[in-house]
Amino acid sequence: MKTAWYESNGEAKDVMTVGERPTPQAGAGEVRVKLHTSGVNPSDVKSRRARPLGGPYIIPHSDGAGIIDQVGAGVPASRIGERVWTWNAQWQRPDGTAAEYVVLPSAQAAHLPDNTSFAAGACMGIPGLTALQAVRLAGDVKGKQVLVTGASSAVGHYITQMLVQAGATVIGTVGNEAKAAHAKAAGASHTLFYKNGQTVDEVKALTQGQGVDVVIDMDFSTTAAWLAQGVIKHHGQLVCYGSNPPPDISIAFRAMLFGSFGLKFFLVYDLLPADREACVQQLNSMLSAGKLQHSLLPSFTLDQVVQAHEMVEAGQSIGNVVLAIAH
Repeated sequence: MKTAWYESNGEAKDVMTVGERPTPQAGAGEVRVKLHTSGVNPSDVKSRRARPLGGPYIIPHSDGAGIIDQVGAGVPASRIGERVWTWNAQWQRPDGTAAEYVVLPSAQAAHLPDNTSFAAGACMGIPGLTALQAVRLAGDVKGKQVLVTGASSAVGHYITQMLVQAGATVIGTVGNEAKAAHAKAAGASHTLFYKNGQTVDEVKALTQGQGVDVVIDMDFSTTAAWLAQGVIKHHGQLVCYGSNPPPDISIAFRAMLFGSFGLKFFLVYDLLPADREACVQQLNSMLSAGKLQHSLLPSFTLDQVVQAHEMVEAGQSIGNVVLAIAH
């Protein structure tokens, strides 16, 4: 099969190879997916640059979508021909979705509703599931004000939509006017330009000095300092799914204690099975009902995997980066 892989860490143009590798075969409890698309996420880029390989090679990307064309022992033959999207394809294993085929445990190939494109399906594993779990952890947000950091990002765009559908008022941080328009199109009521350094003051102005009920955060290295500055109201909470360096971040304990704040952290790759199942089912229900807008950039080909990684690294584009896998 045609695939992309790397054998050492480094820049995409220096380490990525596109060529032929053996086509995998489904084993017991597994399915083989003939991939139509492969989603490229910031975590894929970070892994390629710095995460130890743990083996001789890595076929990158955890997210993808396609059609099951082979099943192993113990998997119903009725799954052959099913449209699916994948999650955790390259988590703690070498074989991801930047390939014509991927083999993975049957549960990691979730049904893809007929009304959802393969390109959109390749955005569900990390962006979709991260967004939904963050909103689930925020609890009942009806009538509440929620600050979403990175509201125009791949994850933030889904979070904003989900919060608005749940009855929340969304305040989103963005990097420029184009990203502000993107966040507002998803339902954000207010957008704040975080680069001006005035985010906390602007949040307080929008909330009559009380702060928001909830922060859903993609960068705790920045947001941690806001906790002592009044960004969250008394008994409010912060739900966090990521951070830029540094990895060790100080928090203001006294402000946390006297504010009775709640902190919730999660890693989308490491959801508890019950949470994962609930998220997959709820996400598919939303897809079937047509409740989600998908922001998709023009597809790259497998031969353009280097350019796709470089676009994700640049962080300037609006929308999800997806490879179209030709057969």
